Amino acid sequence: MRMRMKKRYLLLAIIAIVGLLFLKADWLAKWMYPIHYKDDIRASASSYGVEPHLVAAIIRAESNYSTGRQSSKGALGLMQLMPNTANWVVERAGFQAVDEEMLLHRADVSIEVGTWYLKSLHDQFDGNAIAAVAAYNAGPGHVRKWLDSGTWDGQMKSVKSVPFGETRHYVQRVFYYYNKYKDLYPSF
Repeated sequence: MRMRMKKRYLLLAIIAIVGLLFLKADWLAKWMYPIHYKDDIRASASSYGVEPHLVAAIIRAESNYSTGRQSSKGALGLMQLMPNTANWVVERAGFQAVDEEMLLHRADVSIEVGTWYLKSLHDQFDGNAIAAVAAYNAGPGHVRKWLDSGTWDGQMKSVKSVPFGETRHYVQRVFYYYNKYKDLYPSF
């Protein structure tokens, strides 16, 4: 009899906890999908006319907000830029000297350089954010070839025709995070 009472109390406690989690779903979702470096993201996004939710989504997909990351292919920092790409951006944008250590360890530098590059891709693909995100991963030359040959039309509904599996999944992941961030942080 006593064991039954304990089981009932335990069941009620579990139901209460689950209920509380559903009532506080925004809190739980924001805990699961945080945005770090908000001020840096806002500043760079505002400077270059890029949506901050998209910058945050790329950071989440690339490094999950961890500075000091270097990929096996050599991409650096929060926004995982290849050193040659970062050097091209620094030269084109007229930034002060940016070295690999800064790109690797300083969130503000990685966000600034990565956001400028994202804006450049956005412009290259006539405002098509989906194609720009694909180019961020695969390179603009590949994406231009896919679009020009009709392999892919640059739309999310046909992203399954992107020839590179890594890029296909990358685009899907970035826009998953983008939509999550738009829902959770509408005034970001």
